[in-house]
Amino acid sequence: MAVKHKPTNEVHQGTKGGVTGCGFDTRKNADHWVASSEKITCEKNGCKN
Repeated sequence: MAVKHKPTNEVHQGTKGGVTGCGFDTRKNADHWVASSEKITCEKNGCKN
């Protein structure tokens, strides 16, 4: 599953309403995050691995 951060257009591993693979809490500023089926673009540990 992936979530997209709308302000940066970066796609992270994780789910909306949880924490991304690299540690972002998608519950903070929840309107900035949308569920996505796009390819993960985040290069940080946890998302890219």
